Amino acid sequence: MVQRIRIRYAKRGPLRFTSHRDFARAFERAVRRAGVPIAYSQGFTPHPKISYASAAPTGVASEAEYLEIGLQAEADPEQVRAALDAALSPGLDVLEATVATAGTSLADRIDASRWRVELTGVDPDHLATAVAAFLAADEVSVERMTKQGRRRFDTRAAVVTVQPGAVPDTDSGPGYAIMDLVVRQVTPTVRPDDVLAGLRVIANLEPPVPPRAIRLAQGRLTAQGELVDPLVDDETITGGPFIAESSM
Repeated sequence: MVQRIRIRYAKRGPLRFTSHRDFARAFERAVRRAGVPIAYSQGFTPHPKISYASAAPTGVASEAEYLEIGLQAEADPEQVRAALDAALSPGLDVLEATVATAGTSLADRIDASRWRVELTGVDPDHLATAVAAFLAADEVSVERMTKQGRRRFDTRAAVVTVQPGAVPDTDSGPGYAIMDLVVRQVTPTVRPDDVLAGLRVIANLEPPVPPRAIRLAQGRLTAQGELVDPLVDDETITGGPFIAESSM
């Protein structure tokens, strides 16, 4: 492996229902169709060198999903991005690509996520009251089925910020609210639906319509509560060669 490229991609529209496993299969096919010079692991069953970072839950839209690929030949990141984007279905959109800085890990660059949750049928004042009660609590426990079975865990400790968001004038009214949320990555993962479960427990907030969540950003959380984009410190190659012929 001579080069690592980090990629940001989005899951939009109906493609938000793509599971992580199905996306991984689609991405490997896209790599082959695009002729990206992907590197492979050693052994009897070589696998393409692709690593994923904290995939969003199935059914959740995202503008900030990340992965890293290892290449066996140097390539221009923008050409790789464009080729992969063209090879994937619309709605699975490759947005950015950059060369990974030597000695750094993609996982080390992500420890929090920013979300927007749209709540149809919820009065904004009710949301504001529920959020205030949530923030005032020392602990808000909920239950969810995980790979290890049903577990009870604290949602409050993982939440960095949660607040009612600004509702556009076109959507204003008592039946629509927006929640802005920043959550640390913990184990088990605390997702937007877990925070909503906490709001139901502590303030009887229960949307009559399934909420719609979108992940807006991921990154390392600063002391000021900002998220640093995982790609921001990497060098970007310009004018490098891109191999159009697949070597697989």
